[in-house]
Amino acid sequence: MSVVAADLHCELKQQSPIPIDASFSCKAGEVLAVVGPSGGGKTTLLRMIAGLSHAEQGFIRYGEQDWFNANTSTQLSPQQRHIGYMPQHFGLFPHLSAVQNVMAGLEHIAKPERLPRAQDWLERVNLHGMPDRLPANLSGGQRQRVALARALAREPKVLLLDEPFSAVDRETRERLYIELAKLKSQLAIPVIMVTHDINEALLLADKMLLISQGKMQQQGKPFEVLSHPQNEAVARQMGLRNIFSSTVAEVDKQQNLTRFKLGDHVIACDGVTDFEPDQAIRWVIPNQGIRFNSISRGRLCRSINKLEVTIESLLVMGESVRIIASIDGVNERINTDVPSHLADKLQLRVGLQTTVALKSDQIHIFS
Repeated sequence: MSVVAADLHCELKQQSPIPIDASFSCKAGEVLAVVGPSGGGKTTLLRMIAGLSHAEQGFIRYGEQDWFNANTSTQLSPQQRHIGYMPQHFGLFPHLSAVQNVMAGLEHIAKPERLPRAQDWLERVNLHGMPDRLPANLSGGQRQRVALARALAREPKVLLLDEPFSAVDRETRERLYIELAKLKSQLAIPVIMVTHDINEALLLADKMLLISQGKMQQQGKPFEVLSHPQNEAVARQMGLRNIFSSTVAEVDKQQNLTRFKLGDHVIACDGVTDFEPDQAIRWVIPNQGIRFNSISRGRLCRSINKLEVTIESLLVMGESVRIIASIDGVNERINTDVPSHLADKLQLRVGLQTTVALKSDQIHIFS
């Protein structure tokens, strides 16, 4: 890319029309996923970066240049910011062909350069042979790639993607994930992607920012946020369902463990904490921390945390089975997904009493 890439830093606050309170950065060559429920302020945040909306307070800084600064009344237009913006439903002109749609984003370069650049980018997103088709004659995935080519052909300083995969079917989405992952290695610019899909963020993002009702909940590498949610609200937003109440039994500095009571069971988690014995805690464990391992043959994975459970429900969901199981003497249920082939092999069924292991290194106590 001809643009010398720089990092993007944002600190934005407003009370209305949609409350926003967020502070984050996105480095050149990094994909930041902004994740949250519908109406949570994600698109508003993207529009502020694009220069289509303005915050009451704060700043947006690209490298050394202020794009927006409430203190100095700096407010660069979208054209001055030179961003690539892909709106939720692609925003293609229905009366223009694919190549003309891409050229529509190239008013800033000389006329003779526009067609070759547009054709080049259509090829780079695997749309060669379709430059003359109108959007109505393209599939959802093809329209999505035209919109992406138009955003990238501008050689933008920052690429903004608003729910880029929401309008395409699952098979197309999987293919586009691979294409964006490949493209990511070629783009040396900050890429900010808005999504409500946690799995999308885990798959594509280098960093994620969780937002709810305009307020920033947590940010960090996707797996870190998933394994160490700051609080229960973040855990639930990340789709974690196994959240329990316990009381601390002991903090074992020698073995680097914290033990706590779950009903009549004692559970250990890795690491010492600053909790006191008998202190009430809430904790969470992700799906991958709960193991059914060839129990019928007595080979449970090596774990200090074994629980007797009774399966209450089984719901087949394609290649996996969603299981809800009760623990004797405990109000909360275990919710876990296991591959269908494993559920068949273990002959899991409603009413079965069996054993699960909780991996001590996967348990996270909320601070």
